[in-house]
Amino acid sequence: MTVDLERLNVHLAAAQPSATYRMIDRVAERRASGARTISLSAGEPDFDTPKHVCQAAIAAIEGGRTRYTQVAGVRELREAVAAKFRNENGLDVDWQDTMVCSGGKQVIFNALAASLNGDDEVIVPAPYWVSYPEMVQLCGARSVIVACDEDSGFKLSPDALAGAITARTRWLILNSPSNPTGAVYSRHELHALAQVLLAHPQVLVLCDDIYEHLIFDGARFHTLAQVEPLLASRTLTMNGVSKAYAMTGWRIGFGTGPRWLLDAMEKLQGQQTSGACSISQFAALAALTGPQQFVADTCAVFERRRDAMVAALNDIPGLRCAKPGGAFYAFASCQGLIGRTSAAGTRLDSDEAVALALLDEAGVAVVQGSAFGLAPYIRLAYALDDRSLAEACTAIHDFCRATSA
Repeated sequence: MTVDLERLNVHLAAAQPSATYRMIDRVAERRASGARTISLSAGEPDFDTPKHVCQAAIAAIEGGRTRYTQVAGVRELREAVAAKFRNENGLDVDWQDTMVCSGGKQVIFNALAASLNGDDEVIVPAPYWVSYPEMVQLCGARSVIVACDEDSGFKLSPDALAGAITARTRWLILNSPSNPTGAVYSRHELHALAQVLLAHPQVLVLCDDIYEHLIFDGARFHTLAQVEPLLASRTLTMNGVSKAYAMTGWRIGFGTGPRWLLDAMEKLQGQQTSGACSISQFAALAALTGPQQFVADTCAVFERRRDAMVAALNDIPGLRCAKPGGAFYAFASCQGLIGRTSAAGTRLDSDEAVALALLDEAGVAVVQGSAFGLAPYIRLAYALDDRSLAEACTAIHDFCRATSA
C-alpha cells in the first residue's frame, strides 16, 4: 500500500521510527522463522517484577480499583512520588507538584508538546536516547544536537552548553545515567552546567533520571534541581518504575516540576489518554512504598554484568568499550571494523552495517550508535542472564575475528 505523505501531519511525516523498535521487530521476525537470536537491543531488565508488586495489582483488581482515575494520577501514588522526590532527591515538593503518566516517555512528550512552538530549539546532547529528537520534531520545533564524544566521557561540558544556547532555546534535555552510554553526571559537573543555565532564564531543563537506581562503583546519584535549587522553578525531573523495579510493561512514569507546566501537561493528557492504567498505578504505589532490596540486588547484578561485558568487548578485535558508570548499556566503538568485510561478504561501511551483519550472520542483535547520534558505535544492552551474555560475546568475537580487510 502506498502512503500519501501529503495527507499526514507534516511533523509526523518528517519523523523517524524508533531504531530500537525496528531492531526488536527484526529479532521477532528471525525468531518466528526459527533462527536462534540473542537480543542485546531491548532496554529493559530481564528480571521479573517483584512479587509484592504483582500482588498489589491483583488486590487492586479484586478490590474493584479498575475504573478511571484522575488524569494526573491517584492521590496515593502522587503522595508516594512526592515522598520519593523528597527523600531520595532532596526536592521540596508535595503531591500537587507531581504528575503520573503512561510511562516516562509520555512525561517527556507531554512536557515538550505543552511548551514548544515552531521557532523553539531544544538542546540535545549526543549520544541521546533515540526518541528525544523525534519528539521535538513531532512538536514542530528544532533539535540542536551537541556532540559529546568519548573524550568528554559522552557528557555535555559547560562551554558546549553555553555555545549552543540561543535566544530561541526553550529546553535542555539531560539524561543521567545515560541511554545509550551509561554516562553519569557528577554533582560537580551538574553544578558547572547550572552556572551556565542561571544566566539564561528562558531555558527549561528536562532531567530524565529513569536509570537513577542503576549506578555503579559506589557513586552517588545527583539531579540538577537538587544540586542547584534556583533551577527548580524551571526544571522537570522525570522518573518512573520501569527500570528500577523491572516494570517496563506496566507503563508508569512520573515527574515533578513547576505547577504551570504540570497544569499544561495535565490538560494535554486529559484530551489524549486521560489517567494511566489504574491497576498499574496501585502496583507502582507498592513498588515505591514497599521493600527496596530488589533495587539494590538487581543493581549489583548489573554491575557484575557490566564488568564482564566490558572486559569481553575489549578483547574482541575491532571493538573498544569504555566502562559505563550506570544503566545497563555498553556503548562500544566499532571503528576498527569499518571498511572491513564480513566472512559472508558484507561490506562493513557503517555502524548500521555492522549491527545488521551481527544480526544476520552471528545471530546477535545490537543497535547502531548512529541511531543515538554518534557513529561508529554499537549499543549492547546487558540485561540478560550470564550464559546468554557470554554466548553473545563469543558470537561477536567470532564474527569480528573472521572479518577481512
